[in-house]
Amino acid sequence: MDGGNQSIVSEFVLLGLCQSWNVQVLLFMIFLMVYLIIVSGNTVIVVLIITDSHLHSPMYFLLANLSFVDMWLSSVTTPKMITDFLRESKTISFGGCMCQILFVHFIAGGEMVLLVVMAYDRYVAICKPLHYSSIMSLQKCTGLVLASWIAGFVHAVSQMAVIVQLPFCGPREIDSFFCDIPLVVRLACMESSNLEILMNADSGVVAVTCFILLLISYTYILLTVRQNSKTGASKALSTCTAHITVVVLFFGPCIFIYVWPLSITWVDKFLSVFYSVITPLLNPAIYTLRNKEMKSAMKRFRNYDSKGNNVQKFHERFINTWTL
Repeated sequence: MDGGNQSIVSEFVLLGLCQSWNVQVLLFMIFLMVYLIIVSGNTVIVVLIITDSHLHSPMYFLLANLSFVDMWLSSVTTPKMITDFLRESKTISFGGCMCQILFVHFIAGGEMVLLVVMAYDRYVAICKPLHYSSIMSLQKCTGLVLASWIAGFVHAVSQMAVIVQLPFCGPREIDSFFCDIPLVVRLACMESSNLEILMNADSGVVAVTCFILLLISYTYILLTVRQNSKTGASKALSTCTAHITVVVLFFGPCIFIYVWPLSITWVDKFLSVFYSVITPLLNPAIYTLRNKEMKSAMKRFRNYDSKGNNVQKFHERFINTWTL
Protein backbone atom coordinates (compact mmCIF):
# COMPACT_ATOMS: atom_id res chain seq x y z
CA MET A 1 0.00 0.00 0.00
CA ASP A 2 1.23 3.47 -0.84
CA GLY A 3 2.51 5.09 2.31
CA GLY A 4 1.53 8.56 1.04
CA ASN A 5 -2.18 7.66 1.13
CA GLN A 6 -2.04 6.27 4.66
CA SER A 7 -3.41 8.15 7.65
CA ILE A 8 -1.62 7.87 10.97
CA VAL A 9 -3.52 6.09 13.73
CA SER A 10 -3.27 8.25 16.85
CA GLU A 11 -5.08 5.87 19.19
CA PHE A 12 -6.38 2.32 19.49
CA VAL A 13 -9.66 1.03 20.89
CA LEU A 14 -9.45 -1.69 23.55
CA LEU A 15 -12.51 -3.96 23.48
CA GLY A 16 -11.76 -5.21 26.99
CA LEU A 17 -12.86 -8.46 28.58
CA CYS A 18 -16.60 -8.17 27.92
CA GLN A 19 -19.33 -5.82 26.70
CA SER A 20 -21.99 -6.18 29.41
CA TRP A 21 -22.15 -3.14 31.70
CA ASN A 22 -23.28 -5.14 34.76
CA VAL A 23 -20.47 -7.63 34.31
CA GLN A 24 -17.96 -4.80 33.87
CA VAL A 25 -19.04 -3.21 37.16
CA LEU A 26 -18.59 -6.55 38.89
CA LEU A 27 -15.18 -7.03 37.29
CA PHE A 28 -14.21 -3.50 38.33
CA MET A 29 -14.77 -4.33 41.99
CA ILE A 30 -13.05 -7.73 41.72
CA PHE A 31 -9.93 -6.53 39.90
CA LEU A 32 -9.63 -3.39 42.04
CA MET A 33 -9.54 -5.57 45.14
CA VAL A 34 -7.12 -8.01 43.47
CA TYR A 35 -4.77 -5.20 42.43
CA LEU A 36 -4.72 -3.73 45.94
CA ILE A 37 -3.85 -7.17 47.31
CA ILE A 38 -1.08 -7.56 44.72
CA VAL A 39 0.51 -4.22 45.62
CA SER A 40 0.14 -4.63 49.38
CA GLY A 41 1.17 -8.31 49.42
CA ASN A 42 4.32 -7.85 47.35
CA THR A 43 5.20 -4.65 49.24
CA VAL A 44 4.98 -6.53 52.55
CA ILE A 45 7.36 -9.20 51.23
CA VAL A 46 9.89 -6.61 50.05
CA VAL A 47 9.73 -4.66 53.33
CA LEU A 48 10.05 -7.80 55.48
CA ILE A 49 13.08 -9.01 53.57
CA ILE A 50 14.76 -5.61 53.74
CA THR A 51 14.13 -5.01 57.43
CA ASP A 52 14.46 -8.51 58.94
CA SER A 53 18.09 -9.54 59.35
CA HIS A 54 17.08 -13.22 59.43
CA LEU A 55 16.07 -12.90 55.77
CA HIS A 56 19.31 -11.34 54.54
CA SER A 57 20.32 -14.25 52.34
CA PRO A 58 20.61 -14.72 48.56
CA MET A 59 17.34 -16.65 48.31
CA TYR A 60 15.32 -13.88 49.95
CA PHE A 61 17.21 -11.16 48.10
CA LEU A 62 16.05 -12.78 44.86
CA LEU A 63 12.54 -13.24 46.26
CA ALA A 64 12.35 -9.52 47.08
CA ASN A 65 13.31 -8.74 43.49
CA LEU A 66 10.67 -11.15 42.19
CA SER A 67 7.98 -9.48 44.30
CA PHE A 68 9.10 -6.07 43.04
CA VAL A 69 8.97 -7.27 39.42
CA ASP A 70 5.53 -8.88 39.91
CA MET A 71 4.16 -5.67 41.36
CA TRP A 72 5.31 -3.67 38.34
CA LEU A 73 4.22 -6.29 35.80
CA SER A 74 0.68 -6.04 37.12
CA SER A 75 0.87 -2.23 37.32
CA VAL A 76 1.60 -1.89 33.59
CA THR A 77 -1.81 -3.21 32.53
CA THR A 78 -4.16 -3.63 35.50
CA PRO A 79 -4.85 0.04 36.45
CA LYS A 80 -5.79 0.82 32.85
CA MET A 81 -8.04 -2.24 32.70
CA ILE A 82 -9.74 -1.28 35.97
CA THR A 83 -10.51 2.28 34.88
CA ASP A 84 -11.73 1.09 31.47
CA PHE A 85 -14.43 -1.02 33.14
CA LEU A 86 -16.21 2.25 34.00
CA ARG A 87 -15.64 3.92 30.64
CA GLU A 88 -17.81 3.68 27.57
CA SER A 89 -14.91 4.57 25.27
CA LYS A 90 -11.89 2.39 26.03
CA THR A 91 -9.14 4.06 24.03
CA ILE A 92 -5.39 4.18 24.41
CA SER A 93 -3.04 6.53 22.60
CA PHE A 94 -0.50 5.20 20.13
CA GLY A 95 2.32 6.20 22.49
CA GLY A 96 0.54 4.59 25.45
CA CYS A 97 0.09 1.38 23.47
CA MET A 98 3.76 1.28 22.54
CA CYS A 99 4.72 1.91 26.18
CA GLN A 100 2.55 -1.00 27.32
CA ILE A 101 4.24 -3.31 24.81
CA LEU A 102 7.69 -2.09 25.84
CA PHE A 103 7.21 -2.44 29.60
CA VAL A 104 5.23 -5.71 29.49
CA HIS A 105 7.99 -7.42 27.54
CA PHE A 106 10.74 -5.66 29.49
CA ILE A 107 9.38 -6.76 32.87
CA ALA A 108 8.12 -10.19 31.77
CA GLY A 109 11.40 -10.98 30.01
CA GLY A 110 13.33 -9.90 33.10
CA GLU A 111 11.11 -12.06 35.31
CA MET A 112 11.76 -15.12 33.16
CA VAL A 113 15.50 -14.70 33.57
CA LEU A 114 15.08 -13.94 37.28
CA LEU A 115 13.21 -17.21 37.78
CA VAL A 116 16.15 -19.00 36.15
CA VAL A 117 18.49 -17.20 38.57
CA MET A 118 16.33 -18.33 41.51
CA ALA A 119 16.48 -21.92 40.23
CA TYR A 120 20.27 -21.63 39.96
CA ASP A 121 20.36 -20.39 43.55
CA ARG A 122 18.40 -23.46 44.72
CA TYR A 123 20.66 -25.71 42.61
CA VAL A 124 23.79 -24.34 44.29
CA ALA A 125 22.20 -24.51 47.77
CA ILE A 126 21.13 -28.14 47.39
CA CYS A 127 23.74 -29.63 45.04
CA LYS A 128 26.81 -27.67 46.23
CA PRO A 129 25.99 -26.64 49.82
CA LEU A 130 29.63 -26.38 50.96
CA HIS A 131 30.39 -23.79 48.28
CA TYR A 132 27.09 -21.92 48.51
CA SER A 133 28.33 -18.86 50.40
CA SER A 134 31.25 -18.33 48.04
CA ILE A 135 29.28 -18.91 44.83
CA MET A 136 26.15 -16.94 45.75
CA SER A 137 27.80 -13.87 47.23
CA LEU A 138 25.96 -10.55 47.43
CA GLN A 139 28.01 -9.24 44.54
CA LYS A 140 27.16 -12.31 42.44
CA CYS A 141 23.44 -12.04 43.26
CA THR A 142 23.39 -8.35 42.41
CA GLY A 143 25.10 -9.06 39.11
CA LEU A 144 22.62 -11.82 38.24
CA VAL A 145 19.63 -9.60 39.04
CA LEU A 146 21.12 -6.81 36.94
CA ALA A 147 21.66 -9.30 34.12
CA SER A 148 17.96 -10.27 34.27
CA TRP A 149 16.94 -6.63 33.87
CA ILE A 150 19.37 -6.15 30.98
CA ALA A 151 18.09 -9.30 29.25
CA GLY A 152 14.49 -8.10 29.60
CA PHE A 153 15.39 -4.65 28.28
CA VAL A 154 17.25 -6.02 25.25
CA HIS A 155 14.34 -8.34 24.46
CA ALA A 156 11.77 -5.51 24.73
CA VAL A 157 13.80 -3.04 22.66
CA SER A 158 14.34 -5.62 19.92
CA GLN A 159 10.55 -6.03 19.70
CA MET A 160 9.86 -2.30 19.76
CA ALA A 161 12.40 -1.59 17.01
CA VAL A 162 10.11 -3.52 14.65
CA ILE A 163 6.68 -2.51 16.01
CA VAL A 164 7.17 1.27 15.89
CA GLN A 165 8.05 1.14 12.19
CA LEU A 166 4.86 -0.65 11.12
CA PRO A 167 2.29 1.34 9.12
CA PHE A 168 -1.04 1.73 10.95
CA CYS A 169 -3.69 3.31 8.77
CA GLY A 170 -7.00 1.50 9.15
CA PRO A 171 -8.27 -0.99 11.78
CA ARG A 172 -7.61 0.16 15.32
CA GLU A 173 -9.66 -2.20 17.52
CA ILE A 174 -7.68 -4.48 19.84
CA ASP A 175 -9.76 -7.33 21.22
CA SER A 176 -8.11 -7.39 24.63
CA PHE A 177 -7.65 -5.23 27.73
CA PHE A 178 -4.09 -4.14 26.85
CA CYS A 179 -1.78 -3.82 23.85
CA ASP A 180 0.18 -6.94 23.07
CA ILE A 181 2.41 -7.65 20.11
CA PRO A 182 0.35 -10.34 18.27
CA LEU A 183 -2.80 -8.19 18.41
CA VAL A 184 -1.09 -4.95 17.38
CA VAL A 185 0.83 -6.54 14.51
CA ARG A 186 -2.45 -7.76 12.98
CA LEU A 187 -3.61 -4.13 12.68
CA ALA A 188 -0.69 -3.09 10.46
CA CYS A 189 -1.53 -2.08 6.89
CA MET A 190 0.51 -4.86 5.37
CA GLU A 191 0.64 -8.62 5.09
CA SER A 192 1.56 -9.41 8.68
CA SER A 193 1.27 -13.19 9.02
CA ASN A 194 5.01 -13.82 8.57
CA LEU A 195 5.92 -10.90 10.82
CA GLU A 196 3.53 -12.16 13.49
CA ILE A 197 5.22 -15.57 13.41
CA LEU A 198 8.63 -13.89 13.65
CA MET A 199 7.63 -11.70 16.61
CA ASN A 200 6.03 -14.62 18.44
CA ALA A 201 9.15 -16.68 17.77
CA ASP A 202 11.29 -13.95 19.30
CA SER A 203 9.24 -14.06 22.52
CA GLY A 204 8.99 -17.84 22.29
CA VAL A 205 12.75 -18.31 22.13
CA VAL A 206 13.18 -16.36 25.38
CA ALA A 207 10.39 -18.30 27.10
CA VAL A 208 11.50 -21.73 25.88
CA THR A 209 15.19 -21.11 26.62
CA CYS A 210 14.42 -20.02 30.18
CA PHE A 211 12.01 -22.91 30.64
CA ILE A 212 14.60 -25.46 29.46
CA LEU A 213 17.21 -24.00 31.83
CA LEU A 214 14.68 -24.29 34.65
CA LEU A 215 13.97 -27.91 33.79
CA ILE A 216 17.71 -28.69 33.78
CA SER A 217 18.20 -27.01 37.17
CA TYR A 218 15.33 -28.80 38.86
CA THR A 219 16.30 -32.13 37.25
CA TYR A 220 19.74 -31.86 38.85
CA ILE A 221 18.10 -30.90 42.15
CA LEU A 222 15.74 -33.88 42.09
CA LEU A 223 18.56 -36.27 41.21
CA THR A 224 20.64 -34.88 44.07
CA VAL A 225 17.94 -35.06 46.75
CA ARG A 226 17.09 -38.59 45.65
CA GLN A 227 20.53 -39.69 46.79
CA ASN A 228 20.21 -37.96 50.17
CA SER A 229 18.30 -38.99 53.25
CA LYS A 230 14.53 -38.74 53.32
CA THR A 231 14.71 -35.81 55.72
CA GLY A 232 17.06 -33.86 53.49
CA ALA A 233 15.10 -34.72 50.38
CA SER A 234 11.84 -33.65 52.01
CA LYS A 235 13.28 -30.31 53.11
CA ALA A 236 14.85 -29.65 49.71
CA LEU A 237 11.67 -30.50 47.84
CA SER A 238 9.67 -28.29 50.19
CA THR A 239 12.03 -25.41 49.43
CA CYS A 240 11.71 -25.91 45.67
CA THR A 241 7.96 -26.54 45.54
CA ALA A 242 7.13 -22.83 45.72
CA HIS A 243 9.60 -22.03 42.94
CA ILE A 244 8.27 -24.80 40.69
CA THR A 245 4.68 -23.69 41.28
CA VAL A 246 5.48 -20.10 40.28
CA VAL A 247 7.36 -21.30 37.19
CA VAL A 248 4.39 -23.38 36.00
CA LEU A 249 1.91 -20.57 36.67
CA PHE A 250 4.01 -17.98 34.83
CA PHE A 251 5.44 -19.93 31.91
CA GLY A 252 2.28 -21.92 31.13
CA PRO A 253 0.22 -18.96 29.82
CA CYS A 254 3.25 -17.37 28.11
CA ILE A 255 3.98 -20.54 26.17
CA PHE A 256 0.38 -20.83 24.95
CA ILE A 257 0.33 -17.17 23.91
CA TYR A 258 3.69 -16.92 22.11
CA VAL A 259 5.02 -20.42 21.47
CA TRP A 260 1.87 -22.41 20.75
CA PRO A 261 -0.87 -19.82 20.13
CA LEU A 262 -4.41 -21.21 20.18
CA SER A 263 -5.92 -18.17 18.41
CA ILE A 264 -9.10 -18.42 20.48
CA THR A 265 -10.05 -14.95 21.70
CA TRP A 266 -11.50 -15.83 25.11
CA VAL A 267 -8.63 -18.23 25.83
CA ASP A 268 -6.04 -15.57 24.94
CA LYS A 269 -7.81 -13.07 27.23
CA PHE A 270 -7.92 -15.57 30.08
CA LEU A 271 -4.22 -16.41 29.68
CA SER A 272 -3.30 -12.71 29.53
CA VAL A 273 -5.22 -12.05 32.74
CA PHE A 274 -3.58 -15.08 34.32
CA TYR A 275 0.06 -14.09 33.80
CA SER A 276 -0.43 -10.33 34.29
CA VAL A 277 -2.84 -10.39 37.25
CA ILE A 278 -3.33 -13.85 38.79
CA THR A 279 0.34 -14.86 38.94
CA PRO A 280 1.46 -11.66 40.75
CA LEU A 281 -1.47 -12.26 43.12
CA LEU A 282 -0.55 -15.88 43.88
CA ASN A 283 3.20 -15.34 44.31
CA PRO A 284 2.95 -13.61 47.73
CA ALA A 285 0.63 -16.34 49.00
CA ILE A 286 2.80 -19.16 47.64
CA TYR A 287 6.01 -17.82 49.15
CA THR A 288 4.59 -16.71 52.52
CA LEU A 289 2.12 -19.49 53.32
CA ARG A 290 4.61 -22.27 52.48
CA ASN A 291 7.69 -20.59 53.91
CA LYS A 292 8.36 -20.97 57.65
CA GLU A 293 11.00 -18.23 57.73
CA MET A 294 8.67 -15.71 56.06
CA LYS A 295 5.89 -16.57 58.52
CA SER A 296 8.33 -16.21 61.41
CA ALA A 297 9.43 -12.83 60.05
CA MET A 298 5.80 -11.70 59.94
CA LYS A 299 5.33 -12.78 63.58
CA ARG A 300 8.47 -10.90 64.62
CA PHE A 301 7.23 -7.82 62.79
CA ARG A 302 3.84 -8.01 64.52
CA ASN A 303 5.50 -8.46 67.91
CA TYR A 304 7.81 -5.56 67.15
CA ASP A 305 4.76 -3.51 66.23
CA SER A 306 2.78 -4.48 69.35
CA LYS A 307 5.50 -3.15 71.67
CA GLY A 308 4.96 0.36 70.33
CA ASN A 309 8.48 0.63 68.97
CA ASN A 310 7.74 0.41 65.31
CA VAL A 311 7.00 3.92 64.09
CA GLN A 312 10.36 5.57 64.64
CA LYS A 313 12.59 2.53 65.09
CA PHE A 314 11.13 0.77 62.06
CA HIS A 315 12.03 3.73 59.86
CA GLU A 316 15.51 3.88 61.39
CA ARG A 317 16.01 0.16 60.79
CA PHE A 318 14.71 0.46 57.24
CA ILE A 319 17.10 3.33 56.45
CA ASN A 320 20.06 1.65 58.17
CA THR A 321 19.48 -1.53 56.16
CA TRP A 322 19.63 0.35 52.88
CA THR A 323 22.78 2.25 53.89
CA LEU A 324 24.77 -0.81 54.94
